[in-house]
Order: sequence, then structure tokens, then C-alpha cells
Amino acid sequence: MKIAIVDDNAAIRKVLRAICEGQGHRVLAEFGSGDGLLDCIRAERPDVVCLDFELPGKDGLELLVEMDVAANQVDVVMITGSADPELKGHAADLGAVGFINKPFAEAQVIDELKQIEQTRAIAARAAAAPEPAKPPVAAAPALPTSDRVVPRSAVVVDDSGSIRLLLKGILEGIGVKVIGFAANGQAGIDVVGKTHPALVCLDVDMPGMTGLEALPQILAASPRSKIVMVTGNAGRAIVEASVAGGAKGYFLKPIRPAKLEEFVRKLLQLV
Repeated sequence: MKIAIVDDNAAIRKVLRAICEGQGHRVLAEFGSGDGLLDCIRAERPDVVCLDFELPGKDGLELLVEMDVAANQVDVVMITGSADPELKGHAADLGAVGFINKPFAEAQVIDELKQIEQTRAIAARAAAAPEPAKPPVAAAPALPTSDRVVPRSAVVVDDSGSIRLLLKGILEGIGVKVIGFAANGQAGIDVVGKTHPALVCLDVDMPGMTGLEALPQILAASPRSKIVMVTGNAGRAIVEASVAGGAKGYFLKPIRPAKLEEFVRKLLQLV
């Protein structure tokens, strides 16, 4: 993979470069601040940016917002010495796909890079099959509304195109067909109401109607669908609101394929 490193500590940049190159990756550039990073992303198209939270000038979160990870198809690994889960959750909701915790060991960095390689490969396979333009209205059996559900099927509701592709790749890899997509809560209600999937992956943090706001209406539209929330924030308030609203559970961003596969297999009782 092609990698850019952003950290104001030259020693950390040197160590990260050595680890990345030792794993066969190519380090395109190093930066001591955010200056020049966006130009590098647009011109050099790195696959991964290792980005420190604490930087002179704009901090890592500000840069994460500006770099448009979806449009540039770049995966961002945040580097931090903070143990604050809310900070990491916010970064994950903004698109960070991994974290390197200071002080870090070589094995931690290698593991994050391997996770990214895996998720990029899954998303690339999923991208080969385009998202359905319209949900297949006739997909559900002709049963009373309260009993309708399409076995081994899913709808993904998330405003991130990269997350939608990743979830599609993971789910279809274990035999769960993704029969609909939505990028916001209201669209999610409409798609689920037409398709009646066995599973709904519902993002918590979306513009307009949030996942928590859409949750009761999605359940009303398809009562037998099992809903799991997708969030970067596992705070007590979100977890309690999800359970109270009828969700069967949640999984955290950054998404780890093996954990998600295990969760879905148990939830849908897949053999």
C-alpha cells in the first residue's frame, strides 16, 4: 500500500516509516503538520494516511474532516496518546479506520495495516457488483406484513459509501444477500418497508434523521427484521437508547470483519 505519515515528532515518523517499509509498503511522504497533506492526497493518492491527533495548526480531527476520505479512497489511521473513548468514537464516525496508541509496539502497527489490507480487499470485491438502484419490491414473501422477512438478507443504512461497500462484502461473504441500501434514516425506513430483510445494519450518526430516530419507524415497517446499530461511540446513552428502541445489539467502527461475521452468524443462526 502507498502510505503518508503525519506526525510532528520526527522520531515517530522514522519508526513508522521503518515498520511500514519493513512490511513491503511504500511511504510516499512525511509531514510534521497538516501543511501539504491535502495536496499530497489529491496528487499522490495514498491508500493510507497515518495521522496524529495532536498537531501544530490544524489537529488530526480537523484534517480528517477536510480530506474527504470517501472521495479520495484513503484510509486514515489515527495516532494518539489519549485513552478517551469519545475522542476515538468521534474519529471513527468521521471515517477513521484504525488507531495506533502511543506508546506503540511494532506489532500494533503491523496489525492495523493488515486489518486495512483486509477491509480494502473486501470492499473492492463488493464494488465489483453495483448497489441496486431500487430495492426489489417483490423480494419478500406474500405474507401478512407482521410476518414478512426474507431469509439471509440484509439492508445497509449508512451515509458512508465505503462503509456500505465494506458491510456488503462482509455480509455476502457469509451468505447474507444485501438487497437494499440507504444513505439516511428516512430512505432506510422506505427501503426496509419494501424489502423486509432479516437484518438491518443501521448507522447511528447520519445527517438529517439519525439512526436512533429512524429505529422505531424501521421496526414498525418490518417488525421481524433484526436491527443492529453501527457506531463509533459505545457510550452508555447510545447503547441504552438502542436497546430501548428495539435493536438487537451494536458493533463499533472501525469495523473488524471477523467480529462482525461472528456477530451476524449468531444473530441470524447461520450454519
